[in-house]
Amino acid sequence: MTKDKKPYKFLVIEDNPGDFVIVEEFLCEQILNPGIVHALNYKQAAEILAQAQDFSVILLDLSLPDNNGEKLINEVLQLAPAHCPIIVLTGYTDAEFGIKSIALGVMDYLLKDELTATSLYKSIIYSIERKHHISEIRASEKRYSDLFNLSPQPMWVFDTETFQFIQVNNAALALYGYTEEEFLKMTLMDIKHAEDISDATGKLGKPYPGEGFIKSAVMHHKKTGEIMDVEVYSTPIILNDKSYRSTIVIDITEKKLFEQKLIRAIIKTQEDERYEIGGELHDNVCQILAASQLNLGMLKEHLTAANMQWYDKCRQNIILAAEEIRNLSHRLAPAIFDDSNLEEAFGILLHSFNIGDRYKILLNVDDNVKKAIIPMDLQLNLYRILQEQLKNIMKYSKAEMIEVDVIIFNNKIKMRISDDGIGFNSNAVKTGIGIANMRRRTELFSGAFNLDSSPGNGCVIITDIPLPENCHAIPIKN
Repeated sequence: MTKDKKPYKFLVIEDNPGDFVIVEEFLCEQILNPGIVHALNYKQAAEILAQAQDFSVILLDLSLPDNNGEKLINEVLQLAPAHCPIIVLTGYTDAEFGIKSIALGVMDYLLKDELTATSLYKSIIYSIERKHHISEIRASEKRYSDLFNLSPQPMWVFDTETFQFIQVNNAALALYGYTEEEFLKMTLMDIKHAEDISDATGKLGKPYPGEGFIKSAVMHHKKTGEIMDVEVYSTPIILNDKSYRSTIVIDITEKKLFEQKLIRAIIKTQEDERYEIGGELHDNVCQILAASQLNLGMLKEHLTAANMQWYDKCRQNIILAAEEIRNLSHRLAPAIFDDSNLEEAFGILLHSFNIGDRYKILLNVDDNVKKAIIPMDLQLNLYRILQEQLKNIMKYSKAEMIEVDVIIFNNKIKMRISDDGIGFNSNAVKTGIGIANMRRRTELFSGAFNLDSSPGNGCVIITDIPLPENCHAIPIKN
């Protein structure tokens, strides 16, 4: 028989010399040169283990003169090297205690009366391999635990069926302000902004976590009630044979505020430039055209009857040019910069686009909108969104009717722009510049932008923007 040539080293803790000789013979029968150290009692075993010798396996008799049973197992486990498996050898046929000893951490439980060289060798090989795999798993778990708990980014693991938090790291505790005990009693919905809850349950309440990576931008609230904008990155994870989702959260509140300030500055610069150009067109170019019309009138009495048709044509062209420039200047510098209200500004804009009464236009402005104090920059952005969509309708829609509705509900101003045109595949154009501009203007005020269109079914655009707390309705003066 070929013997195992690997350099094993065994600690045999056995007070019975006869039993030790049998174990020694069994080891030598299967292993070429087994290194065997013998301890007659627990005290000797403790002294040997304190020398930090590198044992492959510890063979432990449960009935020693100075220690025994469960207490002995626990104390040897504490002294043994972490990688070293322990195999219990006993003369007792107590199956219940055998199971308990395995639960305590020993690798195997062997009865001396049933022991053979083969069974002992198989148990040694199995125990070494099992201990090795357990050590690898624990090392992997420790690496995961370290990455999880020491990560500077907030992280948690949650159950996709109940949304219950299962694990949460220190960075998340610091960001959200809850204790670990409080966090683990909560669900994902307890930190979500009310408006994001239905969307989250719709996404995560399905056959997740079978699907993979999810990225989203949402709002969460801290224990103090403070609302923050976050980016969430979520992936499936398996823990204890159950599927969960692991999540990393990045607080983008400051980043978003900075981006909003930057966008506001860009938009203000654009609006100032538009207003200047609009004013120049209205005050200068229109005045030049008016002077030209007067000068042309002075020539009328000197013209022959045959030339009058050319006079009339020139006059009509000047009038038409002045009207076009006036409309253009009003679109560049909308009336809401002056004394007009939102409804009047929208009416003028719609009229200027409806050249030749090409469209049937319906403008519905809720009484709450007329009563509310709406910030000028918000009014201007609503105006620009409407203006952008009117350009799209004129260019692409082939519509006959345009309807614009503006209401205030739940302290939000909602604008709905719809047409009965040919429609389009909305998924194919969501990255278009015009739509991106409308979406950006809406999100600048923390609003929601929705577009609904399909071939043959027209187009509907809805902006839903929260109003500042001071935008309460005021009575209309008679």
